[in-house]
Amino acid sequence: MNKEILKTGVQCFINNNLDTDIMSVLLQKSCFDAISSKELVQQIESKKKCVDKLPTWFGTAEIYYPPKLNIEQSSSEKTAIYKAGLISGKSLLDVTGGFGVDSYFFSQRIPQVILCEISRELSEITAHNLNILQAKGLKVINADGIEYLKKSDRKFDWIYIDPSRRDETKGKVFKLSDCTPDITAHLNLLKDKSKTILLKTSPLLDITIGIKKLKNVDEIHVVAVNNDVKELLWIIRNDNPPDPVIKTINIKNKQDEVFEYKRSNEYLTKSDYSRPLDFLYEPNAAILKAGAFKTIGNEFHLKKLHEHTHLYTSEKQVEFPGRVFKILSVNPYNKKSIAALNIGKANITIRNFPISVADIRKKYKITEGGELYLFFVKDLNNKLLILKCSKI
Repeated sequence: MNKEILKTGVQCFINNNLDTDIMSVLLQKSCFDAISSKELVQQIESKKKCVDKLPTWFGTAEIYYPPKLNIEQSSSEKTAIYKAGLISGKSLLDVTGGFGVDSYFFSQRIPQVILCEISRELSEITAHNLNILQAKGLKVINADGIEYLKKSDRKFDWIYIDPSRRDETKGKVFKLSDCTPDITAHLNLLKDKSKTILLKTSPLLDITIGIKKLKNVDEIHVVAVNNDVKELLWIIRNDNPPDPVIKTINIKNKQDEVFEYKRSNEYLTKSDYSRPLDFLYEPNAAILKAGAFKTIGNEFHLKKLHEHTHLYTSEKQVEFPGRVFKILSVNPYNKKSIAALNIGKANITIRNFPISVADIRKKYKITEGGELYLFFVKDLNNKLLILKCSKI
């Protein structure tokens, strides 16, 4: 950590060059004797990544930025605030602290938070920033979190762990055993040293496999931001029932979409099927990731188009956690029907359909965008249809 970067003149340079071409900064000789062009680029690139993701950090003076990969691996403020809302108690250990975003918001809910970060430089940066942000009751320790836990005689109310999802070549991984640390190898230790574990994993992790590997899962939270699933959160307790609750949230700019169900209910629920009626419903990405394909239709009294076509329909419009469309016409999928539609521009979605969106656009010369929405689907009779819709 080069503290010269925190001087007023350097900070002004960084702020004045946020929109400057990075290569021009990198190739020019640094105008600061104690700071290299590469260091300046790191600050500029990483700060720019915080504009929307970490506005508190971006808007605070004297924040020191690590390499952009550390920012990319950090939680966003929106998801960190959601995580903080799940916890309570007096103590929390963050095993894999990183840039400290989650711990910062945890410290606003729990009076004592210990953050472990194995990288000396990152731990110094994180400690500096948390001090600037005036985080209270939060201690940063430069240590391997698992090793720290092995040596500790404390039992925490919560242990939070966000294993690194990068391999030795910095490629992305998502299986539990491929992450660092491998939580499945240390699960007993984590349970012995805490009342509750909060684990963050990749949204690519299969939920059924996660439940089997982790055991004692009490809750699973599928967290999306503006319909983009960002993370899976697993709450693990020693005394929980074997039927976890799955909670989905789609964090939106105006109003969040929340839906929850039990896996056992999904297995027991039977879907009602129908031809397309007056309205079409597409669940948000968090619900689709959670696999609530039957429960969501049953909860909102909707008919499903097909067992594997995860779209729903009704005669009367209902409030729904996802996109809602008015069906303008139902058309068989064939050349004559598409020619009759005479559409050159539309938003296209496929569900349980044998042809990709790209191939449909290419074959029928339909460009992207506009006010119309075309859903290419398979119906309850296994017929291929085109639903012409407008968004509500």
